Amino acid sequence: MKRIAAILILGALTTSAFAAPKPCEELKDEIEAKIQAQNVSSYTLEVVTNEEVHDQNMVVGTCENGTRKIIYQNNDR
Repeated sequence: MKRIAAILILGALTTSAFAAPKPCEELKDEIEAKIQAQNVSSYTLEVVTNEEVHDQNMVVGTCENGTRKIIYQNNDR
């Protein structure tokens, strides 16, 4: 019984380590790589505070424990 409890506790700790929030710049770089892989020629990615978001449809990522958002705008239009 103690083994099962220890395994469950270690599993919970391991899961929370994997779910740690990413720094905004690291997440922005990952999103940018995905956009460039789709051959998008003109776009803007910007890290903003939650208060600065006016259109939720532009949000492509959340970082710094949900206090900041990464917004995307396609400039080809």
